[in-house]
Amino acid sequence: MSKKINAWVMAARLRTLPLACSSILLGSGLAASRGGFDGAIMGLALLTAILLQVLSNLANDYGDAVSGADNEARIGPQRAVVSGLITRGEMVRAMVLVALGAVVSGLGLLITAFGHNWLDVLLFVALGGFAILAAITYTVGKTPYGYRGFGDISVFLFFGLLGVLGSFYLFTHSLEWALLLPAAACGLLATAVLNVNNVRDIESDAASGKITLAVRLGRDKAIAYHWVLLGAALLLTFAFLVLHDGGPWPWIFVPALKPLTDAARTLALSRDGEVLTGALKRTAMGAFFFSLLLSIGLALGS
Repeated sequence: MSKKINAWVMAARLRTLPLACSSILLGSGLAASRGGFDGAIMGLALLTAILLQVLSNLANDYGDAVSGADNEARIGPQRAVVSGLITRGEMVRAMVLVALGAVVSGLGLLITAFGHNWLDVLLFVALGGFAILAAITYTVGKTPYGYRGFGDISVFLFFGLLGVLGSFYLFTHSLEWALLLPAAACGLLATAVLNVNNVRDIESDAASGKITLAVRLGRDKAIAYHWVLLGAALLLTFAFLVLHDGGPWPWIFVPALKPLTDAARTLALSRDGEVLTGALKRTAMGAFFFSLLLSIGLALGS
């Protein structure tokens, strides 16, 4: 029994959950800076984001096994379906259950945020359905877009623009053009996490036909692209904070830059799988603390 539980924990990939929460935290901090924070909305938004991320992880495990993208050359952590610890049928049933959980949580969130404002509810239901579809088709189906180099765009949209702006709207029922700057920064950092993963796996992905953007670019250009992601995120954040003029508090995010730049240097210098897995973890945690600290700073500086 414990072996089975461990297999499900492995398939859920709990280490990815902090990053899934980043856009919600940043949207919450931005809302707090405008006087629109609500703890119940943030809690339900975080729960929904976590369920969607778990769904994506389960679908990724299943899709990689079905497509043959997972094999003995894979560097990352063991996958549950390809190892036989979880059957394909069990994984499909788990995906359905988690998707239903996300639907229930999401509907509770929308009722809490919008009440009987059905236009906003329907808009977010459509976005939620799109998010569930995107989570599943990333690696599942005849033409999974994660295997065609479009994963970066998806991560930028869902972990950045839609995640941050959607969260802010849940609290305030309004949007501001300036919020595109931190939302895009959040998405760029999430994309950087994916890029480290894809650079680490570039050889095995290419061999198995998993054509990520890193495979399309080649290793050297993918590393240059990584620095562009980090630099653009930093510049957009600086620009927003200058416009926002919230005093010194929002700048407490700066220490989060160190693990991001340290990991980027490791990515450029090493080809060792275990070393790059460490760089992947540092990038993910750096992106998470970037959003967390910036959110806290925005709230305190309001």
